[in-house]
Amino acid sequence: MDCWVDYLGSQDATYPDWLKYWAFRSVIGMGKYDKEKKQFAKRDLKSTVAPFPDINREALAYVLDSIEKKYSKGNINFEYLGETERIKFGKLLQSENFSKLYVFAIEKVTPASVEQIANTEGKWMKYEKGSDHMPLVESLQGHGTGWCTAGESTAKAQLQTGDFYVYYSVDENGTARIPRAAIRMQENNIMEVRGIAEQQNLDPYIGDIVKEKLAEFPDGAAFEKKSSDMKFLTEIENKTKAGFDLNKNELIFLYEINEKIEGFGYQRDPRIKEIIRTRNPQEDAPIVFDCTPEQVAWNRNQINENTKAYIGPLFEGIFQNGIDHIYISFLEGRLQKYNIEIGGKDKDTLKAELKRKNIKISDYAQDMLNSRDFSTSKNIEKADLIRLTVKDLGFPNGATTDEIYKRAQDLGLELCPAEVGPQLQLQNPISEWTLIAMKQITDHHSAPDVFNLYRDGDVLWLSDSGARPGSEWRGGNEFVFRFRKLET
Repeated sequence: MDCWVDYLGSQDATYPDWLKYWAFRSVIGMGKYDKEKKQFAKRDLKSTVAPFPDINREALAYVLDSIEKKYSKGNINFEYLGETERIKFGKLLQSENFSKLYVFAIEKVTPASVEQIANTEGKWMKYEKGSDHMPLVESLQGHGTGWCTAGESTAKAQLQTGDFYVYYSVDENGTARIPRAAIRMQENNIMEVRGIAEQQNLDPYIGDIVKEKLAEFPDGAAFEKKSSDMKFLTEIENKTKAGFDLNKNELIFLYEINEKIEGFGYQRDPRIKEIIRTRNPQEDAPIVFDCTPEQVAWNRNQINENTKAYIGPLFEGIFQNGIDHIYISFLEGRLQKYNIEIGGKDKDTLKAELKRKNIKISDYAQDMLNSRDFSTSKNIEKADLIRLTVKDLGFPNGATTDEIYKRAQDLGLELCPAEVGPQLQLQNPISEWTLIAMKQITDHHSAPDVFNLYRDGDVLWLSDSGARPGSEWRGGNEFVFRFRKLET
């Protein structure tokens, strides 16, 4: 459901609100897709826990474009439909049954075959800003790219803001017509890079071609890590399929020990979980930590003076045990820590640095920075920080602000000074929606707020979130705490 909400609320979804509402209202009543019957089951809203339908942005764009044109008396594009299919789709369009229209569109967008994507011979095509969007649309429809750009409204809107590049590989006749990768520009900057694999990640074969193209753009280097990560993941995938052992560096990368694997898609590359499912963490952990199996504790009772790594629920005193590596779950990666400097800058200096680095500040975050309750230390000092989910703290079903703060204190952590918010975004930019555990500062509506850090597209934000003592937080919400300073 998050995928539907995120997309329908994004700038890519250029449709009127009534059309988005129609789609969303329909989706919440749809259950599992039956491939044999080619239909979605009806959803029992009171009892079912089945996943909502997957979002196929290309199929959705085709449906929404068609409904919008029906009411605006526009011409509906039937380019890649046969006569029988046109009649069938016309009847479905009259019924305005989203579920059936969506099924029809999904069945008519045909992804490239394994044989086709293995062949990367082809060429890049540039669709210039402000040009006619229909040649781009017609080159994408029916190919199962999953790109919302296959919809006319979206393609038109995207070409109004920048150039659009598509790499087409050759088909069985040697014609470059199979869409494989796209680079969308906003003015002179790269806005996004998309492939045709699941969740619009790059397929395993096209990485080097995209990497070479990105080098032509001034900001292409910013996508270097994503390109390298996808190439390394493909190498690991191939080794796994061939039955070869993975070495320490490959395991550290796969389990995201030091940093997250970045891809070009909307969601994490599904190959990560698929490969990890074939692994045995208890065999991999000693390799990653350069230790014996006996030096890895999988529960509290196994911890002794020789323990190098602990993997399990947090407990009181865990951070004072001197253990080198602490994980909630080995499959979810190491707990994220940050080491930054705070102090030595007044609030005006911080605001000037945020502006200089193009970090946006929300209105209420401005209130917080301007408040008499926001202060900075005169002396520079180290701040050792850790990011934990509410679930990590022992509340899988969520907890209140006060419960979260109390639990962190029991674990040997403390609240952050308020200046950690802007300082962390300046020194170690945070992309995921992350809250700063701090003493609340009231905004101009007298509501208690904490800083909230995230990235929206290419823009970093220092924002705010209401955090009353009794405010409820979900298990997946993340907070940054400070390690308690040792008394000397």
